[in-house]
Amino acid sequence: MLHDPEALSEEQLDAALVALRAEVRSHGDLVVAFSGGADSSLLAWVATDELGADHAEAVTAVSASLAQSELDDCRRLADEWGMRWSTVATAEMDDPSYLRNDLDRCYHCKSALADALEPIIESSGATVALGVNLDDLAEHRPGQVAARERGAVFPLVDAGFTKAMVRAASRMLGLRTADKPAAPCLASRIPYGTPVSFGVLREVEEAERALRALGFDEVRVRHGGEVARIEVPLDRLADLIEMREQVVSGIRAAGYGRVTIDMEGLRSGNLNSQQGTTQSRPS
Repeated sequence: MLHDPEALSEEQLDAALVALRAEVRSHGDLVVAFSGGADSSLLAWVATDELGADHAEAVTAVSASLAQSELDDCRRLADEWGMRWSTVATAEMDDPSYLRNDLDRCYHCKSALADALEPIIESSGATVALGVNLDDLAEHRPGQVAARERGAVFPLVDAGFTKAMVRAASRMLGLRTADKPAAPCLASRIPYGTPVSFGVLREVEEAERALRALGFDEVRVRHGGEVARIEVPLDRLADLIEMREQVVSGIRAAGYGRVTIDMEGLRSGNLNSQQGTTQSRPS
């Protein structure tokens, strides 16, 4: 299957969606791990449309690493699309292996998710499905290993979907998540080796909330102790610098002592520490 969305015709996208629907049907009742991002949203929408709300449930994991704004959007999406939706509280913050924040942090996070979903699976006999796409397989994603070990399936992968295809198919279906910026968990802002804590997650969330209030919808605040390093898309750097005073005020109100701007722009998955080689503009 072609993976360039620009090269895909409507007929080819239709064929990809047919393949996805077949994958969904093949697993019977599904519980979709629903974060509200483009991938899990497409999967949850298709599962509900194909199986009906009696046989498909979208479940959002709630913990300190989930921004309140993302939880609120999951609720809105479920209402808009008529999905059966629920939440489960995950306990990764009780796991020293997760708090240690080594390269396998996501493994422990997905293990906590599997534990939280276990009662739902036992009572319904459903299969857990994650919104993993083909592009994700090329990255360091230990959470995928944990999910597979616990019996989760990846219908988007099995149907041949890349991230670009997810967005193109979502756009064709009229889903408002088609162009939604990626919003990984708040713990992804903390460099590996720096322990995860409730306090740090709160600082990151408050700092990003302050920047979104200034109009920066796609943003990362990388935690570096007292220093917050801001990443926005390159085409928004000038705006960020122009609004320097408001930016600094909002970030400091979240608890940081110093603010830097990453002049290389936003890079999804960037977990370099503040002491790396990125170019920053101190404030």
